[in-house]
Amino acid sequence: MMMIAYLDRQQQQQQQRLVPDGGVELDPDHSILRALDSDATGDVDAAARDFGGMVFLKPARFLRPSTADDVAGAVVLASRSSRLTVAARGNGHSVCGQAMADGGIVLDMRTLGPTMEIVRCGGTAAAVDVPAGALWTEVLSWAVRNHGMAPVSWTDYLGLTVGGTLSNGGISGQAFRHGPQVANVTELEVVTGDGERLVCSPSSASDLFFAVLGGLGQFGVITRARIPLVPAPKMVRWIRVVYGAFDEYARDAEWLVTRDDSAAFDYVEGFVFRNDASDPVSGWSSVPIPAGSAFDPARIPADLSPILYCLELALHHDHIQDDNVDERVKEMLRPLRYLRGLEFAADVSYVEFLSRVGRVEEEARASGTWATPHPWLNLLVSSSDIADFDRTVFKRVLSRGIGGPMLVYPLRRSKWDERMSVAVPDGELFYLVALLRFVTPHAGEAAVKEAVAQNQEILRHCRNKGYDFKVYIPHYESEADWGRHFDGDWTRFIERKRRYDPMAILSPGQTIFSRARPPAAFAASAS
Repeated sequence: MMMIAYLDRQQQQQQQRLVPDGGVELDPDHSILRALDSDATGDVDAAARDFGGMVFLKPARFLRPSTADDVAGAVVLASRSSRLTVAARGNGHSVCGQAMADGGIVLDMRTLGPTMEIVRCGGTAAAVDVPAGALWTEVLSWAVRNHGMAPVSWTDYLGLTVGGTLSNGGISGQAFRHGPQVANVTELEVVTGDGERLVCSPSSASDLFFAVLGGLGQFGVITRARIPLVPAPKMVRWIRVVYGAFDEYARDAEWLVTRDDSAAFDYVEGFVFRNDASDPVSGWSSVPIPAGSAFDPARIPADLSPILYCLELALHHDHIQDDNVDERVKEMLRPLRYLRGLEFAADVSYVEFLSRVGRVEEEARASGTWATPHPWLNLLVSSSDIADFDRTVFKRVLSRGIGGPMLVYPLRRSKWDERMSVAVPDGELFYLVALLRFVTPHAGEAAVKEAVAQNQEILRHCRNKGYDFKVYIPHYESEADWGRHFDGDWTRFIERKRRYDPMAILSPGQTIFSRARPPAAFAASAS
């Protein structure tokens, strides 16, 4: 492998003067900075914040790369100092400062090119080459509009970048069937921590390929991804049914995600909501579909708990008026134990279904809650522990709700490749639990602290009860916590860091490795 040369000897000597050891001063006349730099103070300030709104870490520079060479040049620039770090920022949707670089360089991946391009992979198979800074909503629109095709695995919210979700996992209601987004990519272009630009796949530089997938940005900056495409369905039968008992909800959800593909829905998710029609943030009003549908509280038995559950399903089809779809849905719903009379359904276009959370974003922006702090917590909890989690967390700790969605639905471990860096529970079936809190504009700092404290209480409970669980999109402050998170794969994680980013330049906001740590220290950490 050849390292891409960005600085000749004279430039290297100059750079040693521009970025002295122990300092982060950057010469504004340096060629890389002249080409990529954003001088606007507002841009630097924006890069010091993220969607979570709880961390503020100001970078030295906010750069706008347009090519992978630009990204590699910025990494090489940082490598000439002893302290500079580099963080790739997509749409800034992290919640704990993961895409920040305190006093370092932040790369605006949204400016990265080239444009999307269709790739024929032999026969009728097709894929799309996507710049890592593209939003999934852009991928959806481009692929469907231009080619009538689409990827098979998504996130609920499509305002995330391709590189961002591939660095974490990428989960939605299709993952039980097709796997997460990290299991649905065939090739990556990556810039490693020593400035090498490499193309990797399961058959070429495979260790780097699997290291980067779910690798939290620690081993390389993803600059391009090749995503397989399939013909996009035209329509979706979107269904919601309500449960009063968690054991019935969980049995049905687990049965649905383990069915053969020929008998399975195309999407299975679910959420918890409060049994309180009078509370505007209980989640009650979000259950009926389509808009304007009525939720009849008389259908709910009086002796039910204050917590209810909604199973959300989808079946792809190609025609609005399709009697076969009606019969298929009726037959597929027949064995389920939901509360009869509390089922809702709508036929929507495929694009409209996948874009549904975008409407929630519009409402949140209008109300001001999109701009407030978001102390979110995402967990992966084994099915063997999820009933106890329901009894102690949903029904006790969170019995008053969280002012936002509380997702809970099962996934299958066999759909995740163990060679990837992402950590998941040991059991074959585990649940995504997403506590997506929205703080009202006038709630104040005390409300944020209370939410964070409640998240910590939930984590302590999971640890104390010995749950088989992982934090999804994790953030820890100590090496011991990271070691517990990756468990038996921690040594592999350290070895990959030493191999692909030995100076710990990349993704400092994850707080896993210290830039000041010499490469030799990695071996000690692994022992």
